[in-house]
Amino acid sequence: MGALTTHILDLVNGRPAADVRVDLYEVNDARATFVCSRTTNKDGRMSEPLIHAGKLHSGTYELRFHIGDYFRESVSVKGAHPFLDIIPVRFNVASPLEDYHVPLLVSPYGYQVYRGS
Repeated sequence: MGALTTHILDLVNGRPAADVRVDLYEVNDARATFVCSRTTNKDGRMSEPLIHAGKLHSGTYELRFHIGDYFRESVSVKGAHPFLDIIPVRFNVASPLEDYHVPLLVSPYGYQVYRGS
């Protein structure tokens, strides 16, 4: 049974992004319903999945990465007003029996997201 996980890597500082809040929403007919909120640990991951194995179902989800707060405290841009604030990533779950891992690679000025393993 599938689970939903994520992690965040800070490409500028060359380390996992710790203490970043990530909110999860389920989207139906353009309406986003809040599911949960987690914060990354020192490894840039959550201590538990956003959705545990067996609880994931088909549909559209959105992760909201609160990266602006992280970069305001980052060594590379401390005190600056970061270009990126909240990064929304909307994706579809077609096979809820599979695990879905959605990593974020981020810098203060850009990001990349993909379906990981």
